Amino acid sequence: MTMSDTSGRAAPPAEELERAFFGRRKGKRLRGQQERRLAELLPALRIDLPPDDRPLDPRTLFPAMAAPPEALWLEIGFGGGEHLAAQAAAQPTVGIIGAEPFVNGVVKLLAAIEAQGLRNVRIRDADVTALLARLPDACLDRVYLLYPDPWPKRRQRKRRFVSDASLAEIGRVLKDGGLFRFASDIDDYAGWTLVRAARCPDLTWTARGAQDWTQPFPGWPGTRYEAKALDAGRRPTYLEFARHPR
Repeated sequence: MTMSDTSGRAAPPAEELERAFFGRRKGKRLRGQQERRLAELLPALRIDLPPDDRPLDPRTLFPAMAAPPEALWLEIGFGGGEHLAAQAAAQPTVGIIGAEPFVNGVVKLLAAIEAQGLRNVRIRDADVTALLARLPDACLDRVYLLYPDPWPKRRQRKRRFVSDASLAEIGRVLKDGGLFRFASDIDDYAGWTLVRAARCPDLTWTARGAQDWTQPFPGWPGTRYEAKALDAGRRPTYLEFARHPR
């Protein structure tokens, strides 16, 4: 599959987008129920990419839903899954894909899926860039990137997920008018994202006033990491970008 931005320049291939923007794959030792969920629940929810280069139609990923999804969302790096699970419960007609390589975060989301009987969630427990590269143009209604690892040291910043290449991919997979929502309690990362989004031809910052980036998004359930940031006195920034009409 060949991808191009709106200027006609070829987008970077998937292997150039791939980089270790995440840290550990596993933290504390898993316990019995967690191991069971990994063994029994994850295989049915995991998104495996086909061995060839065919695009992956995300509309086909939700056979457990009563009807085809009315909208499709992607959350990149869902952490403990609090936001994703809350959104899936509140929006049962929306198909939500969660990407998270950290095993302990995956098992937390699996616990919420099991407890709440969520049928509109699929999981990519690996680097999301390979998944993004397989998604067709204009297929998603919303993309979330919430409290990503800030990689604060200067030599680490190349590992941040937000880059010109990743924003080009997000712009490519969003439908016209689709939304990219970013939240961080690290001012430097918020500024980093604004700079790169400003030079992305596909995205427009939707803010009209300070309240638009200092107040949470509508219907915001919060996250565990956000609560820790607030307790530590760090004020989050909430950025929303809309996809330009093609």
